[in-house]
Amino acid sequence: MGAVTTWNAMEVAEEARENPKLSSDIQSSSLTVDHTLSLPDMKPRLIDLCKDLFNKWSKLDGSHFSVETVSGGITNLLLKVTVKEETGNEEPVTVRLYGPNTEYVINRERELQAIKYLSAAGFGAKLLGVFGNGMVQSFINARTLTSADMRKPKLAAEIAKQLRQFHEVEIPGPKEPQLWNDISRFFDKASALEFDDKEKQRMYETISFKEVHDQIVGLKELTGHLNAPVVFAHNDLLSGNIMVNDDEEKLYFIDFEYGSYNYRGFDIGNHFNEYAGYDCDYSTYPHKDEQYNFFRNYLQPDTPHEVSDKDLEALYVESNTYMLASHLYWALWALIQAKMSPIDFDYLGYFFLRYNEYKRQKENYFLLARSYLLGSVSG
Repeated sequence: MGAVTTWNAMEVAEEARENPKLSSDIQSSSLTVDHTLSLPDMKPRLIDLCKDLFNKWSKLDGSHFSVETVSGGITNLLLKVTVKEETGNEEPVTVRLYGPNTEYVINRERELQAIKYLSAAGFGAKLLGVFGNGMVQSFINARTLTSADMRKPKLAAEIAKQLRQFHEVEIPGPKEPQLWNDISRFFDKASALEFDDKEKQRMYETISFKEVHDQIVGLKELTGHLNAPVVFAHNDLLSGNIMVNDDEEKLYFIDFEYGSYNYRGFDIGNHFNEYAGYDCDYSTYPHKDEQYNFFRNYLQPDTPHEVSDKDLEALYVESNTYMLASHLYWALWALIQAKMSPIDFDYLGYFFLRYNEYKRQKENYFLLARSYLLGSVSG
């Protein structure tokens, strides 16, 4: 894990500047902004940061800057800084502050490397600058989707088409899928925790890590037979990471913190799990017809109705088997957050929510995958 905690924002920015194919104007600053401050206390620090990063604003006084909160996620704080330039022109940027201790679960170096290439391919906001504990990006004028939006057939089709394009972006570096490496890393950390809070410790001790480990081994073996394509995956395509400009009907994927080379089926299955929304209402998991609408637009964006039944069935099995891995991944992630994150969220309860849902769905989808594999062999 050492490499994760020692990523160097300055080096990444330097490399980006030296690569002519990528944005040549990524700035860097060694300043940090304390995310626990109130917005009024944070404002002067954000102004200093913007002036340090962007030379064109360095002479402006504080009255030219306004700051508002965009959203506070479970791992990030997003802020909009609007700068009124001397010309009267107003320029908004997004400042993203990393949550404390998130380096335990997020490889920041991998994220910054990917952002440069994804942004060059037209995904997400443009990376403008990096600083001690965050980054500055162009502001996207759009609203965040709700989980109910993701179920709308037209929007689902658009998400599928865009995900197909996303999966075709090539990011330099190793191309090995990271799913089982990440799950293994999470498992090692999650199974060796100790809580100061007695009630948390008591709940934690009810977890059978031998059982969890056996589930990981069994699922890894089963998915290995599916030969799922490896793509550069978003890995966290929840409603909060998809934005839409309704007037222009333009869709944006944002936040590539968990992005890595991974199995295609994991990215899709994980997205389907997110239909449950922040309330984790898994009764909203997309039924087969909804999934097939998604798959048709993903597999053949230009001619969705020409996708063969065989291809639809294969992707259905692949996505729903890897959907189980998504529950294990986020369940273990939640345990680490329960120990490390200062955010007031019931991460321990979230572990049980995800792990119990995995167990509830397991038999059904193991059966589906096994009978499909058997059919493929005999066929």
